[in-house]
Amino acid sequence: MLESLGRWVARRRVIVLAAWGALILAGLVLGGGVFDHTSPVQDSPTGSESMLADERLDALDPEGEIVTAVLTGADFYSPELIANAGAVMQQLREVPGVVEVKDAYTSGGIVGDDGRSSLVTVELEQSLDEASTLAAATEVSELLRTIEPADVLVGGKFLAEQAFVDRAVTDAAIGEGIAIVVLFVLLVVVLGGVRVAAFPVVAALAVIAVALLALSGLILLMPVNEFAVNIVTILSLGLAVDYSLLVIARFREERHRNPEAALADWVGATVASSGRAVLVSGLAVFIALVGLMLLGDPLLSGMAVGGAASVLLATLAGLTLVPALLAAFSRHVPAPGRRRWPLRSIPADAAVPGSAGAGAVRSGSAGSAVRVGALGRLAMLAQRRPVAVAVGAGAVLLLLVAPLATLTVGSSDIRALPVEAEERRTSEFVDAGFADLSETAASVLISASVTDPRVVGLLDEIAAHELVIDADQVLDLPQDVTVAEFAAPGDTTGAEAQQLVRDIRSLAASPAYADLEVQVGGPAAEVVDTQEHLLERLPLALGVVLVATFGLLFALTRSVVIPLKAVVLNALTVAATVGALVAVFQWGWGAGLLGFAPWGALDVTTPLMIALLAFGLSMDYEVFLLARIAEEWRARDRTIDPRVANDRAVLRGITATGPVVTTAAVAIGVVFLGFSASSLVGMKEVGIGMAIAILLDVTIVRGLLLPALMTLLGRWNWAGPGFERSSGVETHPSGDSRPAEALVESGSRS
Repeated sequence: MLESLGRWVARRRVIVLAAWGALILAGLVLGGGVFDHTSPVQDSPTGSESMLADERLDALDPEGEIVTAVLTGADFYSPELIANAGAVMQQLREVPGVVEVKDAYTSGGIVGDDGRSSLVTVELEQSLDEASTLAAATEVSELLRTIEPADVLVGGKFLAEQAFVDRAVTDAAIGEGIAIVVLFVLLVVVLGGVRVAAFPVVAALAVIAVALLALSGLILLMPVNEFAVNIVTILSLGLAVDYSLLVIARFREERHRNPEAALADWVGATVASSGRAVLVSGLAVFIALVGLMLLGDPLLSGMAVGGAASVLLATLAGLTLVPALLAAFSRHVPAPGRRRWPLRSIPADAAVPGSAGAGAVRSGSAGSAVRVGALGRLAMLAQRRPVAVAVGAGAVLLLLVAPLATLTVGSSDIRALPVEAEERRTSEFVDAGFADLSETAASVLISASVTDPRVVGLLDEIAAHELVIDADQVLDLPQDVTVAEFAAPGDTTGAEAQQLVRDIRSLAASPAYADLEVQVGGPAAEVVDTQEHLLERLPLALGVVLVATFGLLFALTRSVVIPLKAVVLNALTVAATVGALVAVFQWGWGAGLLGFAPWGALDVTTPLMIALLAFGLSMDYEVFLLARIAEEWRARDRTIDPRVANDRAVLRGITATGPVVTTAAVAIGVVFLGFSASSLVGMKEVGIGMAIAILLDVTIVRGLLLPALMTLLGRWNWAGPGFERSSGVETHPSGDSRPAEALVESGSRS
């Protein structure tokens, strides 16, 4: 079927290119404004206790968006400042949409611990739509900045969210621009020409445009935030380039193998072979994103649905757009051996003597030059010393996994912005400079009067908790409701705050207070509920991903052992990646070099998001290699020892596909590193995390562990339906019955 598709695309290449051109145009026209329609997603799972508590609190004590300002840098009692600030405060009260202004000059507000700074809070009407709120907040900010001679910092949750949107858009544009330019230069060097290097870039831009078009429709059905849009563009760019490189490499091979065939035959054979790997790889990444969706987190769900659209489009481009470009511009594709990747080509009979794979790297006639490449050389090393390599590579990965033992999760909130962002500086100044303002970690809502002895007893026990450093009752509420807010040491979503939430809930569920209706909300409660929700859904998500992945690899290889090994290796890659993220972003290793300030934890959704994305992309390269290894195994000489045949299939498969995997890894690594330059910490985590995953996967896992383990397992790699359990040395066609090592040694001469 895939071969027929390739032939059809070759013959109808103008129609295929026109169809993609129409989709690209629609994407540019309709998908370009997707950032204008994104929205913040809820902070905790739907129906969770923290969400219900916060919704009820909002209904009991409605409050509009708050603009916060700190006046500093001048003496609070300066006559000039008093006069100027007092006049501005009156102007603020006259701004349309402003409900209340609290300040230290006209309404008895708070003065800072240094006796010089002061705090201003401006509440906006709750009924304002987003555009009106932004207009009012902007006017308020401009007025506040006219206060002299003070230095004015302006922030607040609403302005911080707007700053996040602006930086997300800007960073995405810069990251994509840098990545595409560097990528194009790299592809020119690797593929040997400007025109052929444009094919993957055109495919990537096409997938991005159409993916944004799909996302603009998705936004009408579910909330999608700006971070999800950035993830969609990353996946679109990376996967489109990966699949394009695989298809181009196979087209060159097919044309070189059968130079007299018709163009449709070349494209048909290309899609029949590489198309299968593209299809299976796309399904593998799609499955990982389905697992992300099954976690049921609002942020991750929007990201997963958009990412799934990107994967499907990248797969479709690999099966149709790239073959159509090859058919239309085949004369611009250099032949193998011309301006190739600058690694030395070696003849097949010059392979490392004495290795298990020596003499096995043949392509065509004896002695024909074959580019072994970096992965091929690593595979030779692994096959010579499989035990030592497997133990050493495994030890390195386990060392990287070790930091996982200290993983701490929280909510990055304002710290998602860079240190120099005004909104973050405002928040941090308020936290550090106003001791009377304790940040609330947990809000306790009790459906009973504060005069009820049980309520008094519960609040007294909570206030006496060793982790409570401040407590305050919310006033002006209905008499049958009691709300109290509690602060904990350290961060409002840190480990101590989370423990306080768990202890409060445990205390409220005790027999003494079991008949009271108690709900705990607040920042720490949101993190606790999100974490518990994700852990509850994790077994289902992992089960679906692992079972479906196993099924795909079984269909590709007809082996039971290979899929099991692939799942274990990918899981090890994921664990090592997240462990490295803990060391970098939680411990702060290299923070100065990477340009961020660590806050002692990872965002609660980050580890699972990175884990499933890394699992999906590591499957990408797994499929590329295993598809070719399985192809070589099926085409083996059945008269030789199965162990020798296995080693040859592994080395030939890695040698044939290794350059593609290496180039694709470098290409997608460039994409992720481009996004790691973002000023947003979340984007840095994704960029750095995925770059680490690719580096580990392509070098340690695919280059060393995969060939080492496949060499150790020998013919048992292919255990499955119809597996032959025969062993021993078989007679060579020439009558030679030498041991396997000798047969391999003479493979290129026989």
